[in-house]
Amino acid sequence: MSASPSTLVVAPAWVGDLVMAQPLIAQLARQDPAGQVDILAPGFVLDLCRRMPGVAQAHVAPFGHGTLAIAARWRLGRQLAVVGYQHAYVLPNSLKSALVPWFAGIPHRVGYVGEQRYGLLNDRHHLDRQAVPRMVDRYYHLAFPAQTLQPRAPDPVLLADLAQRLTLLERLGLTGQATMAPVVLCPGAEYGPAKRWPVRHFAQVAAHYLDRQVPVWILGSGKDAAVAEAIRSAGAAQAHNLCGRTSLGEAVDLMAAARAVITNDSGLMHVGAALGVRTVALFGSSSARFTPPLSPMATALSLDLACSPCFRRTCPLGHLHCLEHLLPEQVLDTLSKEAISR
Repeated sequence: MSASPSTLVVAPAWVGDLVMAQPLIAQLARQDPAGQVDILAPGFVLDLCRRMPGVAQAHVAPFGHGTLAIAARWRLGRQLAVVGYQHAYVLPNSLKSALVPWFAGIPHRVGYVGEQRYGLLNDRHHLDRQAVPRMVDRYYHLAFPAQTLQPRAPDPVLLADLAQRLTLLERLGLTGQATMAPVVLCPGAEYGPAKRWPVRHFAQVAAHYLDRQVPVWILGSGKDAAVAEAIRSAGAAQAHNLCGRTSLGEAVDLMAAARAVITNDSGLMHVGAALGVRTVALFGSSSARFTPPLSPMATALSLDLACSPCFRRTCPLGHLHCLEHLLPEQVLDTLSKEAISR
């Protein structure tokens, strides 16, 4: 007998935040083994949702970023009302994100206090940001009664589709590398340039591995294709620019076979860590205290300058020393030491 839908999780729109919600989803599934946990998320992350243990079904949230779209939310809520969910967990802190569960008439609606949504949520948690700095723990704690001792979240887990990977390699013209573990570079960061390691640094790391006959794949969205080409032009011409050529789920399948992932603080950083791949994450304007890569196989590198983390999209001082002075040799040395220790 299949489980009956009982819980709906309203997911965050950022890829990294979604990955960090996986421990909450898995915990909710454990707490209600007779039911199932479904997720409501933007269409572009549905592939990722399907690779998250604990997720039974994914529904599309067809709303533009930042739009209220109250009529569309009401229609979706009425459609979901037929399913008969008993619990809803609203992870974004916005008022609009709590509307669909309310319109759906879900009786138990859980989330953090925010944007005066007192009538929309009836199980409200108050967040102590200093006591709970990690986003993964903030999500995970929603699975437990408010004002109780809250456990530390386990690390997120993603499961790759390795059978699909072989088909994907053929489509991308990479069948000759099917048995070779590549180094994956993730040079994008949607938030802004203050989170992006310099092109020449990525190129130097890529050249190091290419000189040793190790394949280098550059992954990201279509927006990252130009920076990937800049890396190739800066001395890594044999690297494969796959930016914009895969879905998010396909990127998961490719990264799962990597020998190492070198990445900015981005959504793909969290993907690499959740896959258990050796991951080196480069932090500049942001902080590994808040959103670290969550895996024993991951290392966060930061210079911890006096001016960082500033959490700005662009460097307010105009020099970006936090990333400019984080050198390729530090990344290569980190990966070399990890290889020896493991």
